[in-house]
Amino acid sequence: MVIGSRFLQGQGTITAVNELEEGTWLGLDFGKLGGVAATGARVVPVVLQDADSGEVLFIGYANEEALQTSLRERIAVLWSTSRNELWRKGATSGDVLELAEIRVNCEQNSLLYLVRRTTGGACHTVSDSGSARPSCYYRVITDELTLKPVLAATVRKRRGSSYAVDSGPHTGTDQEDDQ
Repeated sequence: MVIGSRFLQGQGTITAVNELEEGTWLGLDFGKLGGVAATGARVVPVVLQDADSGEVLFIGYANEEALQTSLRERIAVLWSTSRNELWRKGATSGDVLELAEIRVNCEQNSLLYLVRRTTGGACHTVSDSGSARPSCYYRVITDELTLKPVLAATVRKRRGSSYAVDSGPHTGTDQEDDQ
C-alpha cells in the first residue's frame, strides 16, 4: 500500500518524501504475504539479524537459489518479491551483509541470517546525513495510527553500547533494496 508523497523544501531544493517510509502515519501492508503467494513464488521469510549486537535489521525472502547463493558466496542473498529476481544485498549500494551463519526454524518454514554489516548500513532508506540506516526498524508505533522516530539515545540504552541509529528525515533511497 502506498500512502503517498509529500514534498520538503529546503536550501532551494524540493525533495519528495515517501510517506510510507518516512511518514508518521501507520499504514501496515497486511496484504503483503497474500500478494507474494499470488505470484506463485516459492519463498520463505528470512530474518536478517546482526550477528554481534542481535539487532534485527529487516525481513526479506529467500527461494532455493537465494539460499544456495548465500551459502556459496557467504553474503546475504535474497529473492526480490517486487522484481522477481535474485537480490544480492548491497550490490549497488555497497551495504553488503556478510553471512556469519544461517539458521532454520523448528518447522523449516523460515530462516535466520546472522550477518555482519560491512558499512554500518542495512536499510535502503537513508537518514538526513545521507547514510543508509543501520536497520529498517527506525520508527515506533505510539498509538493506533501514529509513528515516531526511534531516538538514538533509546537504542544505545537498550543495547548498552555507543552505537546509534540516525533516524533523521529521509533524503533518498537506494532502489536496489526492497523488502
